[in-house]
Amino acid sequence: MSKPDKKQREEVARLTKQPDSEIDTSDIPEVTDWAGAEMGKFYRPMKKQVTLRLDADMLEWFREQGGRYQTRINQALREYMDSHRKAR
Repeated sequence: MSKPDKKQREEVARLTKQPDSEIDTSDIPEVTDWAGAEMGKFYRPMKKQVTLRLDADMLEWFREQGGRYQTRINQALREYMDSHRKAR
């Protein structure tokens, strides 16, 4: 995601000062059924830098898949964690 330009920052600053009572929400339907909601969709856990020793062949495999290999390793570990958390 790119950083907002000056015009966008000014718009956000103007909207931030606007009281909630002045915001027109008449075109937004009220949600009463949350059955299809995705929990945690916009949650971004805090990242922490660590030193981690991985098998060379595994690291090379992730790197060969393209950029953002660290993100994919993190996702693989998260999926493992989630599957084992549910098993308990």
